[in-house]
Amino acid sequence: MAADSMEQFCVAEERSGHCAVVDGNFLYVWGGYVSIEENEVYLPNDELWIYEMDSGLWTMHLMEGELPTSMSGSCGASINGKLYIFGGFDDKGYSNRLYYVNLRTKNGTYRWKKITNFKGQPPTPRDKLSCWEGQIFWGWHNDVHVFDTNTQTWSQPAIRGGDPPQPRAAHTCAVLGNKGYIFGGRVLQTRMNDLHCLNLDTWTWSGRISISGEKPKDRSWHTLTPIGDDRLFLFGGLSSDNVPLSDGWIHSITTNGWKQLTHLPKSRPRLWHTACLGKEGEVMVFGGSKDDLHFMDTGHCSDLLIFQTQPYSLLRDGASTASLGNLFQCLTTLWLKNFLPVSNLKLLSQFKAILPCPITIHPHKQLFPILFIRSLQALEGHNEVSPEPSLLQVE
Repeated sequence: MAADSMEQFCVAEERSGHCAVVDGNFLYVWGGYVSIEENEVYLPNDELWIYEMDSGLWTMHLMEGELPTSMSGSCGASINGKLYIFGGFDDKGYSNRLYYVNLRTKNGTYRWKKITNFKGQPPTPRDKLSCWEGQIFWGWHNDVHVFDTNTQTWSQPAIRGGDPPQPRAAHTCAVLGNKGYIFGGRVLQTRMNDLHCLNLDTWTWSGRISISGEKPKDRSWHTLTPIGDDRLFLFGGLSSDNVPLSDGWIHSITTNGWKQLTHLPKSRPRLWHTACLGKEGEVMVFGGSKDDLHFMDTGHCSDLLIFQTQPYSLLRDGASTASLGNLFQCLTTLWLKNFLPVSNLKLLSQFKAILPCPITIHPHKQLFPILFIRSLQALEGHNEVSPEPSLLQVE
């Protein structure tokens, strides 16, 4: 890998409205914007930030090829090792351009390719949209479009039944099996908390899904992440009262009910962030803002929040000293406030178990300040684990 194309031991810059995907052992981040002296500044279009899950280190790679313009609000998805981005907003307005880059490069060169020889009619320019499995794009509308990456063809499937959601933006979506779920977003000036489902085989909408019991409040700029065969993890957003949210909820498809998580810190609100599912079931939330972007666009974040939704495996191969998930079996709530040099982490490897959270890691300083705030209640020889995700914070 060329030394001049990669910067090591750094941390991805703060941003909102960016794209992030997971492929293999890596989290990839591109685009977005920050605010500098009350001006919106788009992040460089030739920078790709990569977070390695095992080492906990960020690197920045310079990109080549047909670079997209610097923009925010694009839709990004990883398909067979390629990052596709569609739409977004730049200095010239809304976009409906489609690009991809191979993330599994063998020579360390990341080269963008603009897709121009496609067939069919692409969606109209738009931003703050969503995509399912990298093929379906939707934003500020309620139409559905499909891009076939094999044939390079756009199509618009005929919806065969059901009531579609109202046209909206800044909503979120997730796929479980053959169904795509939509939650919340902004309809004109109204934020929503409705849940809808589209059957991707029959192309029929469910209509608004009736929920019994408690449910999340209205919001936009939130995330929805599948964390199992029948569960969705909702985090953050901006409420109808213009309050940045830090709450987390789990929706069970089986019981058709929401459950609010009670152990998440209220000091970490996020909106217009990204949330990706890691290789061991953890949800990786990066960036976003802690402020209301409409009135105080200064709170962009660069930290990485990791929600552990299930115990880390004790049988992982090639675990590094920074992969702390394999180093501890927590029998009670522990508080460790001392800063540990990397060399001292080896002393901790004699403990077998999984990691309770949150944890703050500063890999760029080569120091690991550790703060445990609660136990996973995972006793050795037992499989009883707290059903609620715990939280790590990586800065």
